[in-house]
Amino acid sequence: MSSQRRVGVVLGYVNIIVKNLVNLVYTPMLLSFVGQADYGVYQTSYSFVFSLSLLSFGFSQAYVRFFIQKRAHGEDVRGLNGVYLVLYAAVSVAAFLFGLAFAASAGTLFSGSFTPEEVGLAQTVMSVMAGSIAVTLFNSVFDAYILAHEEFRFQQSRQMLTTLATPFCAYALLCAGLGVVGVAIAQLAVNLALLALNASFCLGQLKMRFDIRHFDTALFKAISVFSAWIFANQISDLVNQNVPNVLLGAFSSAAAVAVFAVSIQIRNVFYSLSATMSSVFTPLINRIVAESDDNTELTRLMARVGRYQAILFCWVLGGFVLLGQFFVGRWAGPGFADAYWLVISMTAPLIFPLTQNTGIEIQRAKNMHRARSVCYLITAALNVAVTVSLSGTLGYWAPAIGYIAHVTLGCGLFMNWYYQRRVGLDIVYFWRRVLPAVGAGTVATAVCLACTAALPVGEWLEFVAWGIAYTALYAALCVAIVLDKAERSAVAVQVRKIFGR
Repeated sequence: MSSQRRVGVVLGYVNIIVKNLVNLVYTPMLLSFVGQADYGVYQTSYSFVFSLSLLSFGFSQAYVRFFIQKRAHGEDVRGLNGVYLVLYAAVSVAAFLFGLAFAASAGTLFSGSFTPEEVGLAQTVMSVMAGSIAVTLFNSVFDAYILAHEEFRFQQSRQMLTTLATPFCAYALLCAGLGVVGVAIAQLAVNLALLALNASFCLGQLKMRFDIRHFDTALFKAISVFSAWIFANQISDLVNQNVPNVLLGAFSSAAAVAVFAVSIQIRNVFYSLSATMSSVFTPLINRIVAESDDNTELTRLMARVGRYQAILFCWVLGGFVLLGQFFVGRWAGPGFADAYWLVISMTAPLIFPLTQNTGIEIQRAKNMHRARSVCYLITAALNVAVTVSLSGTLGYWAPAIGYIAHVTLGCGLFMNWYYQRRVGLDIVYFWRRVLPAVGAGTVATAVCLACTAALPVGEWLEFVAWGIAYTALYAALCVAIVLDKAERSAVAVQVRKIFGR
């Protein structure tokens, strides 16, 4: 399993590189085909329909915990699988029907900010997306089973396939003149193919079986109670990640939605960098809690993963601060210049959640995730209040301010107190291990920024040159002040192997 985790992390980051290389071409291509206004309609529709993911009620995140607990006690999991199959069949049907209802209501929702043509487009896109979200939700049954078995090689390879397939399908339909409707159809087609792949792998390779004749009501109740607070957390995540697009569409303009959507797309890169590393440890964390519940072991694991996440986070954030203004201007166009400042302002506070997301799984494994959900609901409500009250005057800066408040107060101050005082983790030890990476990133970024004042980034050749220089300086600082003696020795061994010495 440790080999699977290593492969999962490596393939996960390869997948991120591929995904972002694809997006370098995909987003400008989409903008050139459909224009800023239609792109804003598409993003608004996507954010609105994606809210139907709430219908999963947190059940999929609960699966791994109950699966590992049953395996630890030598119990059969067919009843658990049967409960999940019935649940997600019902959830998928409900999501599809609600999606169609949302599409029928598009005129009421967006008539104040969209033109009649844009309203009609939103209705069509939302109808197609209703089918896509239904397929995605039903796929959760198989996704959870694959994760519980730590089959990360298959999981990441499959994700890479869908990453590559979606833009190719979308491009073909865009060339056929279908516009953003074609993009939505492409996503639906890829989701259907993904469902077929997952189901085939689980039923054939992993021998997944279901018992639906004897529906375990007691197990369903236990899952429901546990999942209720995950569901509450999903509501807050949905508000913070997607509701601002909808609110901007209602109170501002499609153009404002497009600028904010581009900044969110870049911000989500940071989430993917962090989630890739932490997600492979979910089964291990649940196993530790089920077998020993050793807080010292959990703290060491959280700090080890968090430190590597911090090294990566600070490298990417510093690189964006240094080169992002040039990149956004060339990638999205001159109308998206403010996306650079939006990304920096919303991403800097993410040092808290993106280095501590293994702590989320520790809370869930211990069934102590209620407080986090309550706190996040409160800060999500604050985000909405700020967005609604200020969008008319500040545009896309309103949801940015609300989001910063959520991350700083909820993810930062409250969660660190909760980990230390209630969960039983040593957060002082955690930050002693993580902060050197923040220092190295700050120094490397400051030095390179000062130098670019004399040699500014104006062309792609200079962009690449400064990227290499910044990376080299940051790597040297990490070796000098972040890595410990054993890690430096390990790095030296790998370097000697690469150069054949």
